[in-house]
Amino acid sequence: MTDIITDTSAVTSRKESRFAQNIKIFMQNRLAFSCIILVLLFVLAAIFAPLIAPHDPNETDLFRRLQPPAWYPDGDWAYLLGCDALGRDILSRLIYGSRISIFIGTAVILVATAIGLIAGLAAGYLRGWTDVIISRLVDILLGFPYLIFAIGLMAMMGPGLINIIMALAYKEWVIPCRIVRGETLAAREQEYVEAARALGASPAHIMFREILPNILSPVIVVSTIRVAHVIILEASLSFLGLGVQPPTASWGAMVADGRAFILESWWVSTFPGLTILVLVLAINVASQGLRDAFDPRFHE
Repeated sequence: MTDIITDTSAVTSRKESRFAQNIKIFMQNRLAFSCIILVLLFVLAAIFAPLIAPHDPNETDLFRRLQPPAWYPDGDWAYLLGCDALGRDILSRLIYGSRISIFIGTAVILVATAIGLIAGLAAGYLRGWTDVIISRLVDILLGFPYLIFAIGLMAMMGPGLINIIMALAYKEWVIPCRIVRGETLAAREQEYVEAARALGASPAHIMFREILPNILSPVIVVSTIRVAHVIILEASLSFLGLGVQPPTASWGAMVADGRAFILESWWVSTFPGLTILVLVLAINVASQGLRDAFDPRFHE
């Protein structure tokens, strides 16, 4: 009994040691570590927007119309990024707009990953007609340009937060589905799956208790990267007027609002565009760093 406890402790210690080593490898990548801190700052800004934003994002004042970025020693520092055509504070709208982009990006990826996991596991393990139907459906959806497909769905369903999530998740699930299917095809031939099958385990047990824990790593990495892609798509839909409707702050809509004043009032569109660029780049770099640190194939 003592030997068994000792062996279990050793295995646990090795797992903890490996995790600690992966964290250390990630932290040594200063660029990726800085980017994940930046992403966390965006998330915190979205959560605590009412406490951080200097003004009501929907408060209009035509006397401040297209006020340029400025800081005034007398204490009126709240318009650091200027105001838009309706006199609304751009900084406050950027902070509140982070809620929309981050929430939609996270929600779409969670829904799409859940659907893709189930479909990919079923296609890769059950094979037969299940695999044929799911694979052909994936091929059909991949044949449509993502943004045009989302525009068509939004035109039919109408603008709105829930509709955006549905329109983007409707095709996003094919990405994790293809990855999970490929990993499942390889895993179903492994010895631990054969052993579970020989012991009489059900297909559901084998798929979700045996295979799924061993293929989650690439799915998590890819899903994290796809968050940035979904944020860009949401901004594109909002730019076209198919996203979240005014007066709710949205980065894509803010870029669209300022395009008529881009020459004389560049800040109205520039700051929202730069915010999208910074967040998307930070997510991509942080995701690459996590992949390099936690995937043993990259540091064997």
